[in-house]
Amino acid sequence: MAGALIRMTTDPRSPAAGGLQGARCSGCSVTVYPADDTCPRCGGPADPAVLQGTGTLWTWTVQRYAPKSPPYQAPPGGFAPFALGYVELADDVRVAAVLDVDDLDDIRIGMALSVTAGPGVPRARPTTLSEEGS
Repeated sequence: MAGALIRMTTDPRSPAAGGLQGARCSGCSVTVYPADDTCPRCGGPADPAVLQGTGTLWTWTVQRYAPKSPPYQAPPGGFAPFALGYVELADDVRVAAVLDVDDLDDIRIGMALSVTAGPGVPRARPTTLSEEGS
């Protein structure tokens, strides 16, 4: 019971030591992000799992116009187009993330990305050669 209370007080989108905080079902072994106490497939209990933070871009889109306001508040420099995508991790789970790239025209399905969690939506950036080798 104490473990359930710990999970309920932890933000499932917060960074875990060593990676993204997801969950893995103890029954059917499905992995999910963000973490949840129950499996979305079978309804069984799910345990916290640190997910690998690297994967490949599965699909993506570009947000080219500012969202309606309110609730959106433009940043100080004004709105700038940005990319959103699904990154498929080795854990067989897809994570929605903002794609931090220098040029939106460089985005390609299958590109190697490194995903990090933080406040809000996870962020993904192209993997460097040194990260690919480790």
